Amino acid sequence: MPTILGQNQYGKAENRVVKITRDGATHHIKDLNVSVALSGDMDEVHYSGSNAHVLPTDTTKNTVYAFAKEHGIESAEQFGIHLARHFVTSQEPIKVARIRIEEYAWERIAASDANSRFIGADEVKHSFVRKGQETRVTQITYDGSSWEVISGLKDLVVMNSTNSEFWGYVKDKYTTLQEAYDRILATQVSARWRFNWTDDEQRMPHWEKSYEQTRKHMLQAFAETYSLSLQQTLYQMGSRIINNRSEIDEVRFSLPNKHHFLVDLEPFGLKNDNEVYFAADRPYGLIEATILRDGCEPKIPVDLTNL
Repeated sequence: MPTILGQNQYGKAENRVVKITRDGATHHIKDLNVSVALSGDMDEVHYSGSNAHVLPTDTTKNTVYAFAKEHGIESAEQFGIHLARHFVTSQEPIKVARIRIEEYAWERIAASDANSRFIGADEVKHSFVRKGQETRVTQITYDGSSWEVISGLKDLVVMNSTNSEFWGYVKDKYTTLQEAYDRILATQVSARWRFNWTDDEQRMPHWEKSYEQTRKHMLQAFAETYSLSLQQTLYQMGSRIINNRSEIDEVRFSLPNKHHFLVDLEPFGLKNDNEVYFAADRPYGLIEATILRDGCEPKIPVDLTNL
């Protein structure tokens, strides 16, 4: 045979599942986009078309919805762990399961003071609005003995309107950028962090609290760093996470610099004292780096495009 089969996987991608948990009149929402990828003893289906070892992708879809009912969705990580364990332990040909999940957050709509006279406060506990700040993500990989959990977020837009400079950089004949001693620093954060929980004998992290606290430390570092470069700010964000969250050993950031350029108002006889900016969407600087706990090896892929 002139060719051989290399790495392969299959599954059902982007299963949209919304789970409503009813606590009396108060409802709770978990809104997930779940992708399942399975690999193992799958040579024959590629070579001869035999489906003897193939669990249909439609079955993986059904499993996602059935598990939402049977196990509930405590967190994206916990739900992914249930699924990965099930596929590897219930199907002998399947050796590795990778579960990727995006979680879309919702928040309650508060009743106005005027309306509260006509409807009880409890009656608005089933109304929500989608949060637009970021999408929470996680990837769970299980091979039957060890776990790898990489979580994070994307599309979190942040800005500092001052306390940022950029000067002292290399200049050549093509450099036109003016040095800035008071500028807007804005970025759209894409971040992934890897947990050091790898087997069932270890104490499992509290996934919801970990996400909440990691996000908090990330944002506090962004706000509290007097920035001389976006690279410096990135490093402080990652270091703050590593230093405060013992369950995390590695953080990877991809930070596009959302440039804001001062508008030249002199043609109109006006002085622009760091007040009016042009927000450019492209091209943009793209700053990426990994921050590690000392002694740990990097495992998060350098390219976060498909993670």
